[in-house]
Amino acid sequence: MARRTAVVTGGTAGVGRATVRELAAQGWDVAVLARGRAGLDAAVADVEAAGRRGLAVVCDVADHAAVDAAAERVESELGPVGAWVNVAFVGSLARFWDTTPEEYRRMTEVTYLGQVNGTRAALRHMRPRDAGVVVNVGSALSHRGIPLQSAYCGAKHAVKGFTESVRVELKAEGSRVRVCQVMLPGLNTPQFDWNLTRMEHHPQPVAPIFQPETAGRAIAFLAAHPRRMMWVGVSTAYTILGERVAPWLVEAYLARTGIDGQQVAKDLPRHGSNVFEARDEHADRGAHGAFDDRGLSSDPWSAVSMRRGALGAAAAGVGAAVGALALLRRR
Repeated sequence: MARRTAVVTGGTAGVGRATVRELAAQGWDVAVLARGRAGLDAAVADVEAAGRRGLAVVCDVADHAAVDAAAERVESELGPVGAWVNVAFVGSLARFWDTTPEEYRRMTEVTYLGQVNGTRAALRHMRPRDAGVVVNVGSALSHRGIPLQSAYCGAKHAVKGFTESVRVELKAEGSRVRVCQVMLPGLNTPQFDWNLTRMEHHPQPVAPIFQPETAGRAIAFLAAHPRRMMWVGVSTAYTILGERVAPWLVEAYLARTGIDGQQVAKDLPRHGSNVFEARDEHADRGAHGAFDDRGLSSDPWSAVSMRRGALGAAAAGVGAAVGALALLRRR
């Protein structure tokens, strides 16, 4: 089987780490781009444990020159990049007016421009070959902003618009390079142990909480079976659809529940904010956060979505059989 090479930004923890493991399990060689040395080493060890080649690249995705150099290194050491997955972000749990301009700029540069830089670097190599897949990781919050995460929500909205624009440009030139998006729900990742916070209690994901492997499976599926967009989690579906149908109702609900619902009054570990410096430089944080007791390991919504071709074929088969039986009865 021909070798396949993937790049995952932010691949040392959370969704990125789960995606690295899933891609390696599905036969991809994987390059991991991130800031933390311990996390990078552990992620590459995961890839090698799956029998694939791994490459660790220390890289701040907000630095476009560093991302370009990382892409060159991956192409040289692992081979042509077939899939590039933009996961890296930094976030906060704080009211807008309690966030400094410097913090806001940094979160936007990593979460939004990090995906712009990754997409640009990937397309520089993919477009001349007329092959490859870029997966930009979005969120239900790409469609509906929530309180205490204005920088993150703004960046994810920007990623959505940027991705749509680039996809149309590629289509207009007849390119076979695919640019996809995946929209994620609340996930049990280390994000909530190291995001910037100025709230009274420990940050927590918006319920229902899914394990990061549900996202990793969907992202790896898109890398091999690209499509325009994929939703993970029924909560993502009802958030996006609810915003389309009754945005005023969603807004009223979030105003009433959104602030307390993102905090938990428990003594849980905190590693400090990772906005300006990595928090897995000296210790690997892995894929999971502090909410394993509440994390859902399966997601019927995306499971059905990944099998829609087979389900469609089955439905067509059933329809054809019913039509044949009806024709026989008429005869």
